[in-house]
Amino acid sequence: MARTGEMLAYDMSSAAPASAGVTLSRLVVTDFRSYAQAELRLDERPVVLTGENGAGKTNLLEALSLLSPGRGLRGAAHHEIARAGGPGGWAVAATLETQEGPLRLGTGIEPGEEAVSRTRLVRVDGKQASGPSVLAQHLRMLWLTPAMDRLFLEAASDRRRFLDRLVMGLDPAHGTRVNAYERALRERNRLLSENILDPSWLGGIEEQMAEYGVAIAAARLETLGRLRGALDAAEDLLGAGRPFPRAELALDGTLECELETAAAVDVEENFRRQLAETRLRDAGAGRTLSGPHRTDLAVRHIAKDREARLCSTGEQKALLIGIVLANARMLFAHGVPPLLLLDEIAAHLDETRRAALFDEIVNLRLQAFMTGTDAGLFEALGNRALSFRVENGAFLELN
Repeated sequence: MARTGEMLAYDMSSAAPASAGVTLSRLVVTDFRSYAQAELRLDERPVVLTGENGAGKTNLLEALSLLSPGRGLRGAAHHEIARAGGPGGWAVAATLETQEGPLRLGTGIEPGEEAVSRTRLVRVDGKQASGPSVLAQHLRMLWLTPAMDRLFLEAASDRRRFLDRLVMGLDPAHGTRVNAYERALRERNRLLSENILDPSWLGGIEEQMAEYGVAIAAARLETLGRLRGALDAAEDLLGAGRPFPRAELALDGTLECELETAAAVDVEENFRRQLAETRLRDAGAGRTLSGPHRTDLAVRHIAKDREARLCSTGEQKALLIGIVLANARMLFAHGVPPLLLLDEIAAHLDETRRAALFDEIVNLRLQAFMTGTDAGLFEALGNRALSFRVENGAFLELN
């Protein structure tokens, strides 16, 4: 397994960082899930959203998550998000406060009967952008949802998506490379399934896969190395008194392991040659059996010397929160603190861990959006957070 990102030929220092201290001051959602139209005015404090089940708390977090590339925290198709009974489209608009001044972001799909085939639009300060990948240049985002409590038990693809979102915090272009690799991967699989073995056609696709694949693996290693450093720093500071258990992280992937000891250009050439040599094997399997799309994130509970998948549900959640907080500290140190979306985060944490989580969010000056059905679970935040009750598609400010 690959463990660190110290021996890399790909340099992520050229990635353009977002401005430090970015916060949302205004959010408007239109025809989105349960909301016909709703608006939130915010300051730099964390945000607490409480209300009954089905009130629309998670819907709002999903709307926020679409201010980043991808399909958001639920992974829903874009046409499925439109409000039932509405015109078929939807929109999310936000104003960011940055060091350079206010910045307006917007995304959505136009209304109409053919919404299922409509492209998701993105606008920055009123000007149409090339696509959702642009959003990562302005706002970094992480989320935890109840469904992710099983992250260590589900398929490796779920852990890869989680890891790649962490990587995008440091390297916004990572998502673009992942998408380009996956397009080439799908095309190769299609050609092999149709027994189209033209060496020039396949060779061109495999060359793209090798280039993007090694860049993806290198960026993952770089992020993992920095993340492990953040976990080590917390261990040195808090020691045995740390509220969230120390996680050991490793990558289980061929390219990542090769990058530990070989130059990226050599790993790229080896991967390209391997793809050419395994065409018949992969055609028989119906899929490409090697590459960064097979990498897994391995996590261990250090104190108990146990794989995360074998830990209790509570331990797994605590490990996951610890990883996310370490990543937030790492991004904060790089001047790009992320927006955190934490759905039902406090429900299964004891009082000590709740207080530690809230203190960490406040101390790092993170704008976190937290949901729950019980407002009492957030009492320790007091006026350090901006609190709303969600009811009938509206927001009642509580402080």
